[in-house]
Amino acid sequence: MELINLSDQHSLVNHYMRQLRDRDIQRDRMRFRLNVHRLGQIMAYEISKRLDYTTIATETPLATAQTPIISSKVVVATILRAGLAMHEGFLSYLDNAENAFVSAYREYREGSDEFDVNIEYLASPSIEGKTLILTDPMLATGRSMELAYRALLTRGEPSHIHVASIIATDQAIDWVRRTLPNDRTTIWTCDLDHILNAHSYIVPGLGDAGDLLYGEKL
Repeated sequence: MELINLSDQHSLVNHYMRQLRDRDIQRDRMRFRLNVHRLGQIMAYEISKRLDYTTIATETPLATAQTPIISSKVVVATILRAGLAMHEGFLSYLDNAENAFVSAYREYREGSDEFDVNIEYLASPSIEGKTLILTDPMLATGRSMELAYRALLTRGEPSHIHVASIIATDQAIDWVRRTLPNDRTTIWTCDLDHILNAHSYIVPGLGDAGDLLYGEKL
């Protein structure tokens, strides 16, 4: 299973990541959403290089041009709610993609940092034989990603899975490698952090992505 960390090479990814992490810049919620959206666009562009293409003839005012266009059938699937801005970034580039949404949330056990991940909602087209892009900004433990993938399998078996996150941890990468098909899964992240605290939050991370995007919840 291939892991691609876009921060390994210097690019605008690093610029947007710094702004997302900065606790002062985070106060501008609109900028936070914009930067998540931008990173979704960049990741969509990078993943597009791995899709299948077919060449078609296009008539210009002067002649005929042969142009490769995407032939892969793509489904962009997002874990609610934190993934919505990232999803919109993907969709603004992969504008012919189909869309799927999965709710996943942590339910902490009373008096403990231990938690279960619950799936309560799924809206998805068939993913049979299609390219599935699974997006979630914070890939902390990998458990939500695994359960979202298993829920989506009720809609078919994808030909390839791209797991896309803004920040991932070593623990989550290991979990995804153990639970998703190794021969047809690619993991993409904008940066890799190495620590999960006792509450299973990413360190240094950036905080609660959902709250920073859409406001605190009760």
